[in-house]
Amino acid sequence: MSVLRAEWIKLRSLRSVLWTTAAVLTLMVGLGALFSFGKAHELAVSGTPADRAAFDPTAAGLSGMLLAQIAVGVLGVLVVTSEFASGSIRPSLAAVPVRGRLLAAKAATAAAVALVIGWAGGVAAFLLAQRVIAGQGLAAASLGSGPVLRALLGAGLYLAVTALFGLAVGAMLRSTAGALTIVIVVLLLAPIFSAALPEALARWVAKWWPSMAGLRVVTVVPDPSVLAPWAGFGVLAAFGTVMLAAAFLVFARRDV
Repeated sequence: MSVLRAEWIKLRSLRSVLWTTAAVLTLMVGLGALFSFGKAHELAVSGTPADRAAFDPTAAGLSGMLLAQIAVGVLGVLVVTSEFASGSIRPSLAAVPVRGRLLAAKAATAAAVALVIGWAGGVAAFLLAQRVIAGQGLAAASLGSGPVLRALLGAGLYLAVTALFGLAVGAMLRSTAGALTIVIVVLLLAPIFSAALPEALARWVAKWWPSMAGLRVVTVVPDPSVLAPWAGFGVLAAFGTVMLAAAFLVFARRDV
């Protein structure tokens, strides 16, 4: 518990935590409302009945997670690399010589912060987006719906795994710039540029790429062409577990 308490104090002292929290909330709420308004307006004006039936108001409200995940990934990276950059990792290891325990404490605090931010931002984004959607004359989702509650729970879990992924990359590379590059490529750029791939490969990426599969957990309307919500999150969780295990191995064996 003392190690966790110490890591929580370190995390709170990072100005990046405040900026990350503000960025995630702003991106989730603002972009969710903006996307929901645009899509709902389009459907209300020119959408067919089939288009309206395929519209997922919950996923639309949580669409800001596409960029919010980058801010959370940055937080995970900085939890580790900030100490390597300042040299404070040496006294940390002197105080906690069992390296696995130190990294586990960092992982627990980063995941907990991301989880709470994800839940708070997800609920706020959902509530505002449903008001926007209803204002355009479309059916909004209800907070009391079981699938909606699962999606909001999944928003926090998704961002928690994202933070752990960032932390794992940071622990292995020790370089903020290098780790951030990998986080952005894996979470954002690879899915975006997958549309330029051959059709079969693009379909594989849409279904199995960790970030694409993981985001299925915040959807409600079924899509037979991709994984089910919890199955998709399972792919992301397995990827995060592998990365974190590799980080523990590297962190334990490499000299500071």
